[in-house]
Amino acid sequence: MSAFSRFTALAQTLPSTVPFVGPEAIERNRGLAVKARIGANESGFGPAPSVLEAMRAAAETTWMYSDPENFELREALALAHGISRDNIAIGGGIDGLLGEIARLIIEPGTPVVTSLGGYPTFNYHVNGFGGRLVTVPYIGDKEDLSGLLDAVRRENAPLVYFANPDNPMGSWWDADSVVSFARALPETTLLILDEAYGETAPAGTIPAISALIGQPNVLRMRTFSKAYGLAGARVGYAIGTLGNAEAFDKIRNHFGMARVSVQAALAALKDQAYLADVIARIGASRERISGIARSNGLLPLASATNFVTVDCGRDGIRAKAIVDGLMEHGVFIRMPGIAPLNRCIRISVGPENDMALLEAALPEVLRAVGSRQ
Repeated sequence: MSAFSRFTALAQTLPSTVPFVGPEAIERNRGLAVKARIGANESGFGPAPSVLEAMRAAAETTWMYSDPENFELREALALAHGISRDNIAIGGGIDGLLGEIARLIIEPGTPVVTSLGGYPTFNYHVNGFGGRLVTVPYIGDKEDLSGLLDAVRRENAPLVYFANPDNPMGSWWDADSVVSFARALPETTLLILDEAYGETAPAGTIPAISALIGQPNVLRMRTFSKAYGLAGARVGYAIGTLGNAEAFDKIRNHFGMARVSVQAALAALKDQAYLADVIARIGASRERISGIARSNGLLPLASATNFVTVDCGRDGIRAKAIVDGLMEHGVFIRMPGIAPLNRCIRISVGPENDMALLEAALPEVLRAVGSRQ
């Protein structure tokens, strides 16, 4: 018997892959150094100095497991949002929480509704538990709320995923539309409302916590990875009713959070002045990227996130050539994976040094791409 044959029948059908190819792998495989890391929607502005100090202090206690109840962080988040700590579940980033939701709900063949070209890590978890993805195309580079609702009803789906603001397009819906969508869903359908980019969205985009806190079929996902600059710390949380939040305790890794990461999140919550400064810098960097794109004849899309999606005007072949060409200059960016979204490239915000490298490399890459096509 081979080792492989010991795996479940489902596991034997799954590819050995990851949803994203990391810049480290690109460096190894192509022998190129990343000089501007502006492709993974991290925050190159980094966490607050107060957060770094808290992490250094917490390192001395890293020999201990973290509190398996995550009491202190849940309490701090509850105070920040004006809710009970029992409405909050903590996990290893939104990605980790998505995997736990999939484990709680999905059985082989379970229909799960999402947008075609939306966040691939969610799809990865659905596939990992044998779910059947039902996808709805974007309309006008926005997720189609009516189409998602129709698919849920048609399939009698127990789970639907919707990100607001959206990745990979950076588009968004207003809060009233989001609330209307959530309330129109069948009671038997759980909405995963991914608000990873909520801090960078325009006013009126994110529903008030009170608007959905009592709805038992909604889980709102938040993270410290984006505006707070803690992508490598892996801290995310879910907001929902008592029953939904407590359900994670049935299957989660109770010692899965690192003490250093938890202390980083606590310090980040306290330093709202730094958060406000970073949000302003993110906005300025979005404008910088948009200006660079326009000056090179490309069309930047309006963005509510910490990245700008840029329409390259043709198809995925041209967009990939631009992505690959920029990497030759050490500028790491990404692109959507599904047509027609893949006519675009996606550029994360970053410090001025990164923007300068992008500004210098892009016209050279476009000239080279144009001469080959």
